[in-house]
Amino acid sequence: MEERTTKIIASIGLLIGGIFGMIGSFAPSSSLRGLAWLIDGVGLVLATALLTMYYFRKGFDVTAAGFMIFAIGEGLILSSSGINLDDNVVSFGAGTSLWAASLFVISFQKTHPTIIRGTGLLAAILFSFVSVQIFTGQPLNALTKPLPFYAYPIFVITIFGWAWTLLRKPSPADRQTCD
Repeated sequence: MEERTTKIIASIGLLIGGIFGMIGSFAPSSSLRGLAWLIDGVGLVLATALLTMYYFRKGFDVTAAGFMIFAIGEGLILSSSGINLDDNVVSFGAGTSLWAASLFVISFQKTHPTIIRGTGLLAAILFSFVSVQIFTGQPLNALTKPLPFYAYPIFVITIFGWAWTLLRKPSPADRQTCD
């Protein structure tokens, strides 16, 4: 696949994932939430699988591994998003732990602008906290406030930042590191 096409498809997947993830968080019914999160999850798995290959081909193996970890975590979350939220807490906890790991890995690489790396690190810290809470028996699910509910906007800003990074016209400095 041509590099430009890969970047466009991955960006669309990221944008769809971010938009439908937030829509699902505010959906008035569990069936609409499940549908929104289905679209969100498929978009993010598609995008991060493509980004794994994109960054691997560019020679950014650690960033590629971060996107692979993200795809696996998103797959776990997707597998349980259509059922009662309290029935899938362990899968959600496993998925958020992989989201956190992937966000740490991606954000510590210099393949994205500093602001996006910063939001990624903040989201990683918040999702790490959520995972620890889940695996220590705290009663929370995907919509519990304050966390993980208020971590999602930071997460979506990061995802939108990844899409923006892919779509923007690269500067000469970007060509030396990664566009």
